[in-house]
Amino acid sequence: MSLKTTEQYVESLRKMNMEVYLFGERVENPVDHPIIKPSLNSVKMTYEAAQDPQYEDLMTTTSNLTGKKINRFTHIHQSSDDLVKKVKMQRLLGQKTASCFQRCVGMDAFNAVYSTTYEMDKKYGTTYHDRFIKFLKYVQEEDLVVDGAMTDPKGDRGLPPSKQADPDLFLHIVEKRDDGIVVRGAKAHQTGIVNSHEVLVMPTISMREEDKDYAVSFSVPVDTDGIKIIYGRQSCDTRKLEEGTLDRGNPKFGGHEALVIFDNVFVPNERIFMCQEYDFSGILVERFAGYHRQSYGGCKVGVGDVLIGATALIADYNGAPKASHIKDKIIEMIHLNETLYCTGIACSSEGHPTEAENYEIDMLLANVCKQNITRFPYEIARLAEDIAGGLFVTMPSEKDLKSKEIGQYVEKYLVGVNGVPTINRMKVLRLIENITLGTAAVGYRTESMHGAGSPQAQRIMISRQSNIGMKKQLVKDLLDIEE
Repeated sequence: MSLKTTEQYVESLRKMNMEVYLFGERVENPVDHPIIKPSLNSVKMTYEAAQDPQYEDLMTTTSNLTGKKINRFTHIHQSSDDLVKKVKMQRLLGQKTASCFQRCVGMDAFNAVYSTTYEMDKKYGTTYHDRFIKFLKYVQEEDLVVDGAMTDPKGDRGLPPSKQADPDLFLHIVEKRDDGIVVRGAKAHQTGIVNSHEVLVMPTISMREEDKDYAVSFSVPVDTDGIKIIYGRQSCDTRKLEEGTLDRGNPKFGGHEALVIFDNVFVPNERIFMCQEYDFSGILVERFAGYHRQSYGGCKVGVGDVLIGATALIADYNGAPKASHIKDKIIEMIHLNETLYCTGIACSSEGHPTEAENYEIDMLLANVCKQNITRFPYEIARLAEDIAGGLFVTMPSEKDLKSKEIGQYVEKYLVGVNGVPTINRMKVLRLIENITLGTAAVGYRTESMHGAGSPQAQRIMISRQSNIGMKKQLVKDLLDIEE
């Protein structure tokens, strides 16, 4: 198969039997649930764009494992050009959905696990790499969505996994059997897992020997016995249950996150990619984080493009596009957004091969990229809110607009420039609200802060990668200082 159509993707999810909970009740049909469906539409776009000839170069590539044409989201990067195209693909999809399209974490996990398993096998004589390649061939052939799962609940942040009052606050091995292992714990903030076929689990921090049972990586189908998905709340999410689409802000697309419980889940040997090799846990975490920090230089920029467009459009509708301060603020939004893109492209262009021969980004620049992501979207959003005006958070509802009794007043008094229908102005204001404060804000603002590691994590990596000693030596050489 290699490339699924959107219809084949949706039908493949219908065949699964996930245990999903929302508002305290089990969801029998996640595919058609009105709160979940916008996020499904976003993932569908990754399939739709892959079928479009104009995006073929970005959305598809040739597998290094099978030689077949595959979706780039299932690819192992073979060059710096692959890394650059990944970022460009993510910007494209951000532009098309103005939301999270949910396949980046799995793609980044593939590349981190690929190189780490190779090095584990080299040191310990294990067969993890061959197992992973077999799994990835299956993913590529079936064009699957794979949820990358790294973040544990963590409990007391001051204690390592093995010292927690409740050992399950970090996912861990509870039983080793001849045919596999049994794991228990949870993974938090799981983006797009209800729209995924598989979940690829990784450790969340660097482990020591006493924490070796927590050094585990594997993949299982999302509907495996013992996996329970508790769907996360988002700001304004129940608007999706209302009639009409205006108040949603983004009428078609969305994202989602969930708390995923692993309640004594069995993992067969062929799906285990790390089992107590604690000395490689930190390597896997850092590599995954690096790839995912690169990703934000694409997806957040694409959503930023939409927010900038909406801001410029509302300035038109408000009758203020020629005001010098409005033009200057929009220029600043563009400057910040393109700066984010520059770092995403830079860390990709400076990529290098690993021992396993897949390409890895420049770690320093990837962390600089993500550090900027923790700041710039907030300023872009602030400027959008400034230009939009207060109406984007005080505006009456779609039902008020359509009301026989009061609709005429909403129509009359919320009009902007003459000739632009009131409803068009309301649509743009609601989209700005959606991206900056509503359901998309989890992906554009809060995830910008905490996704792929919170700000201090990048600062630690920047310190490690910056080679201060070399910079000191540059000064000594310049000034003929000898020590």
